[in-house]
Amino acid sequence: MYNILVCDDEKEIVDAIELYLTQEGFHVLKAYDGEQALEVLKQEEVHLLILDMMMPKMDGIHAIMKIREESSIPIIILSAKTQDTDKVLGLNLGADDYVAKPFNPLELIARVKSQIRRYTNFGAAAAEPANSEQVYRTGGLMINDDRKEVTVDGEPVKLTRIEYNILLFLVKNKGKVFSIDQIYEEIWKEEAFGADNTVTVHIRHIREKIEIDPKNPKYLKVIWGIGYRVENIP
Repeated sequence: MYNILVCDDEKEIVDAIELYLTQEGFHVLKAYDGEQALEVLKQEEVHLLILDMMMPKMDGIHAIMKIREESSIPIIILSAKTQDTDKVLGLNLGADDYVAKPFNPLELIARVKSQIRRYTNFGAAAAEPANSEQVYRTGGLMINDDRKEVTVDGEPVKLTRIEYNILLFLVKNKGKVFSIDQIYEEIWKEEAFGADNTVTVHIRHIREKIEIDPKNPKYLKVIWGIGYRVENIP
């Protein structure tokens, strides 16, 4: 049974999400502000966090910043439709996905299951001993997929799970251009609907980590009007 931490200052929303998740077999932990969420994370094993952006004491943005200092658990942001800036900022700081309020329970459940599936698969793959390591390179960028390690010119690069998956997909297919929808459907395993912000933010974050000059990238290029490509560099 997976433990899902739900953090929102509106008790009715927390209770409603708890009802939906328990019907799907998840165990729900509750918090009502960012400080409480951090305390629960210290005391309990949590497999996924659903986090509201606007809360008292500590908001979702600051909570994400604190959590990402120590943990890579999946984080799904709950955000009002008018809070686009908060959504983008949350994704930039390391959140994996967002669901707009008022939310569709079926959509929320689907996104929770998708994130849990990717998180557990990622962890299992990282723990498996490899007979022959799967290594992908382009120029000075190297990905060791067995160890889940990324280096640029020998220096380690720390990526979130989603960032890693996007970069791995593009490096495996270096030289080929993929649209935003194609990237979203490959990584999220669902139909791309309003995926532009989500993919664009993750791509920008990857560039900031692997490029010397993100505005003039060597590896991860935008092909205007089409999509993105990782360069095939000897």
